[in-house]
Amino acid sequence: MVIANDIVQQAKRARVAILAFNIPYLPMMKPVIAAVVAQESVAMVSTARLEWLKFEARNPAAVRAEFERWKKPGYIWLHLDHVPVLDEDGLSVAVEPIIAEAIGLGYQSVMVDGSRLALQENIEATRSIVALAHQAGVACEAELGAVLGHESGPIPSYEELFASGKGFTDPDEAQRFVKQTGCDWLSVAIGNIHGAISGVRKDQKKVEARLNLDRLDQIAQATGVPLVLHGGSGVKQEFVNAAIQGGIAKINIGTEIRQVYEATLRETGSILSAQAAVFDRTTWLIRDAYGLAGIRRLISIE
Repeated sequence: MVIANDIVQQAKRARVAILAFNIPYLPMMKPVIAAVVAQESVAMVSTARLEWLKFEARNPAAVRAEFERWKKPGYIWLHLDHVPVLDEDGLSVAVEPIIAEAIGLGYQSVMVDGSRLALQENIEATRSIVALAHQAGVACEAELGAVLGHESGPIPSYEELFASGKGFTDPDEAQRFVKQTGCDWLSVAIGNIHGAISGVRKDQKKVEARLNLDRLDQIAQATGVPLVLHGGSGVKQEFVNAAIQGGIAKINIGTEIRQVYEATLRETGSILSAQAAVFDRTTWLIRDAYGLAGIRRLISIE
């Protein structure tokens, strides 16, 4: 069995990052895993609730079944990404049954997202899911701060968001949050944004984001846990490299591979061509963009 928290802790100590590739369309699973293996890397494939509702991942069981077809032990594991307590449309979500189902299906790590709640409410919601996950020996990720981009309505310009620090994770709150919830990894907001998932923006190129590295350092010092960068696609590379050195041990990738799959499928009508495009883009991300080819020699997966 993969001990997911141990792997991410190893990555943090080695100052590398585990890439988490989101799978909004089931045929993307095969080429993503193949690229990870070909590059002798270590990664996770992920599915989030919005990918069942707004794309074609269907449900956690369908994603698990596709993972079982192509999995490669020693290289990759299955992660349940964003299950929000309050979703991008402002609706309350019954989180516990979803996460309990994923744990029962064999997901090796999970994420509860209470970031749209007030601090104390987020702490309470997260703490109960951490207890559920830990009882099953499963790692639990949480989020504090607002990683924007999935909302259906308009948001301020990126420059305005970055200059104001709107939604950025507060280091003092992060220290309290980690201590009181016991979460294993913390997703932080330090200038990163999600790719749009609906409307006319969903096919647009993401903003080239940057990161507040001073804020990252403060959070890392305050919490001591591996930190997670959501919205990793589109962040300027020099900031990503510095962030990995500063405590980011997991980076979520969604838009980069989703858009190339969708575009190729539209242009060719061929799932095989779309899969080939995903393999090529995933390979480029691992090897060239993030420099994470060969990290399997640094990390032990049992």
